[in-house]
Amino acid sequence: MSAETPAASGQFTRRRLQFRAWRGQRPFWAGLFIMFGGLPIAYFPYANLRIGHLTLAMATTAGAGSLIIGVLLVVLGVSLWFQKHIRVFAGVAAILLALVSIPVSNLGGFLIGFLFALVGGAMAVSWVPGEPPEEELRADEGVHGGAPEGAFPESTVSGPEEGAAATGEPNDLSGTSPANGANGRHSAG
Repeated sequence: MSAETPAASGQFTRRRLQFRAWRGQRPFWAGLFIMFGGLPIAYFPYANLRIGHLTLAMATTAGAGSLIIGVLLVVLGVSLWFQKHIRVFAGVAAILLALVSIPVSNLGGFLIGFLFALVGGAMAVSWVPGEPPEEELRADEGVHGGAPEGAFPESTVSGPEEGAAATGEPNDLSGTSPANGANGRHSAG
């Protein structure tokens, strides 16, 4: 395949647009921040800093706790990418794990992991799925989508003989009418 082949450019563009669409349907950045927060929290307690011939070990007695917190944050970040419906749980869990990492894991990975996990958790809690874009009405279509005038008669309710009262149905639209068996409670289904 030569560099002049146009299929390679089209393939890259198509994959990039697919990734962009996938990323836009889920809390991608929240998951990425949470994962970036988990890495320093899990890494620093096991890291060795070398200064010349001197080795400085930052291992603490809570190294296992740091590893568990870091791995849980990475798992929560990946879960946000593939299971967007758990965004509130994962966000709150990430915030709590970030707060627990301060005393357990070298000030939350020297505040780097703590801040990334805290911001990522807040982003996950606040993320909501977007609504698909609605098609705009063209100016020549009017209110009824381009139907000829007179096709939809103008309806005005002039008295109680028309509408729901004429059919004998109750005019309660809240779903709490005793006639529908709800007894004042809203139906969850």
